[in-house]
Amino acid sequence: DEMKQVAAKENVSEEFILKSVANGTIVIPSNVNRDIEASGIGAGLRTKVNATVGTSTDIVDFDEEVLKAQIAIDNGADCLMELSIGGDLDVIRRRVLDMSPLPVGSVPVYQAAIERIRKDGSVVYMEEEDLFKTIEKQAKDGIDFMAVHSSINIETLTRLKRQGRVTGLVSRGGSFMSGWIVENEKENPLYSNFDYVLEIAKEHDVVLSLANGMRAGSIADSTDRAQIQELIILGEREAGVQCMIEGPGHIPINEIPTNVMIQKKMCSNAPFYMLGPIVCDVAPGYDHIVSAIGAASSAKAGADFICYVTPAEHLALPNPDDVKEGVIATKIGAYAGDLATGAVDGSQDLAMAEARKKLDWEAQYSCAMFPEAARAKRDQRPPEEEDTCTMCGNYCAVKIVNEWLDQSDSDLIK
Repeated sequence: DEMKQVAAKENVSEEFILKSVANGTIVIPSNVNRDIEASGIGAGLRTKVNATVGTSTDIVDFDEEVLKAQIAIDNGADCLMELSIGGDLDVIRRRVLDMSPLPVGSVPVYQAAIERIRKDGSVVYMEEEDLFKTIEKQAKDGIDFMAVHSSINIETLTRLKRQGRVTGLVSRGGSFMSGWIVENEKENPLYSNFDYVLEIAKEHDVVLSLANGMRAGSIADSTDRAQIQELIILGEREAGVQCMIEGPGHIPINEIPTNVMIQKKMCSNAPFYMLGPIVCDVAPGYDHIVSAIGAASSAKAGADFICYVTPAEHLALPNPDDVKEGVIATKIGAYAGDLATGAVDGSQDLAMAEARKKLDWEAQYSCAMFPEAARAKRDQRPPEEEDTCTMCGNYCAVKIVNEWLDQSDSDLIK
């Protein structure tokens, strides 16, 4: 049924979806324990946008996190991720799952690590079984896709230590697993016992989002040996369940096509989940714009899933307004990339162009990605003449030229 829903939404054949899910180039996050709006992620489909919500250790307001999730849904997010690290983690996750008609993801190592830190004071005391019990609990709750840090292992950490980095390691889940591995001098259980993860995923039909724990935290570290070492390991995993691969976070525009190509080549064309990406490091407060540029470039290059970035990135926990701005910016970026590849056919843009030529404002609103915002902006500064706007007023170029274009050829000759 989920495949049929995706085929109808994407205007592709059911056979195409069936074959693509079977060969691993499309995933459909939809836990057997939930009834949601199915969404397909992968080759041949529209680029999807993910919005994250969740508490921090400084700000724990469950009602606001639920509000942020609703705002993300209302503004066109395709999926949510619940990433809380403060308060009762089971309660907030279940509240988001209960209210969301969209697929919801999580990062199980957060809860496993934080609960052990609360109990014993450090992540190094985390038991291997903590990880698997948490994964199973979240799967039973209905989580549709999980970021699993199975590629942070002794080999990737050795590579990271050997090469050095400007910004070190910025993945929270990656830092938890790295600290555990180094202090316990043991291999990552999610790597050595990956089959156990697969069993849980198969039972509940959870999509595994194989996490990019070695992603760069600055463009100075982009596409380095540690990141590629992790990608090699991800490409070697034979999953047997639905999987997508997480991609880099900070990366200059010119390296985006290369990263997408390498990931697709090394991971059998599995769907690629780009985190942002951030294409320059110098615009805090406006990183949603930076990320929209990255989203457009990534979608054009063949990425399949984009995690939004808000204006608060690198600065603070996002508030509801930040979430709205982040979703909108990323949706626009993904659409621009899809327009370049043909994943969207441009009919909406053509309709907008025709409405603008006719100075038909209601038609323009109906063609807009965010019609309420367009209407509100015009209404704030109403023109003297209803068919123009206050940008040009009486000297509206479209209106002036329309009067000439609408004349017959014989009138023009006279």
